[in-house]
Amino acid sequence: VIAIDGPVAAGKTVVGRALAQRLEFRYLDTGLMYRAITWLALRDGLPIEDETALGELAETHPVRLIGQESDQVLVGEHQVGEELRGSRVSQTVSLVARVPSVRRALVHQQRVLAEEGDIVVVGRDIGTVVLPDAGLKVFLSASPERRARRRWRETQGQSQAPEFQQVLAETKARDEIDSHRADSPLMPAVDAFLLDTDELSVGQVVERILSRIRELTVAGER
Repeated sequence: VIAIDGPVAAGKTVVGRALAQRLEFRYLDTGLMYRAITWLALRDGLPIEDETALGELAETHPVRLIGQESDQVLVGEHQVGEELRGSRVSQTVSLVARVPSVRRALVHQQRVLAEEGDIVVVGRDIGTVVLPDAGLKVFLSASPERRARRRWRETQGQSQAPEFQQVLAETKARDEIDSHRADSPLMPAVDAFLLDTDELSVGQVVERILSRIRELTVAGER
């Protein structure tokens, strides 16, 4: 089991998917699960401050993944994809993700999905909370400006695409919420392999992780 954590737009999704392909492992983006619950809450007009209702929503509407390469999921009976990357969901997901009952429901689902092994799991608390016994824990980081630029580029094909400064402000706000929430705050595990992705391509990040895997394998054989 390989856990990859890091702040929003640090490259976890693209790196995790590429790494899973190289290793022929399964791939799980836990962020999509939180976005799916957020999308459903917004769609149903659920008050975001109603933590009890949000927890019940996560319990009664399990998130199921569609295939290895798809960015679409099923939440309840709704199949969603591009909607999960919309500005409204992006602005709200941290408020939903910090609710303890929501996290408990989704963490349970994530652990079940990881039980069979041979999987790359990406998120914000995988190495610290969800899968603390993962064979390798990676923490990716990058500057807020670089991460906001990545996220802004992702939105350019969408209708009503936000301005870069808006995305930068949202990125910094997301960091503040994720790092200071009471339940499972964003932080690297004490034994995480730390990688700054600012000046690295996706391929270079993947190669460094593969090199780390080889080092651990050799050390384990001694």
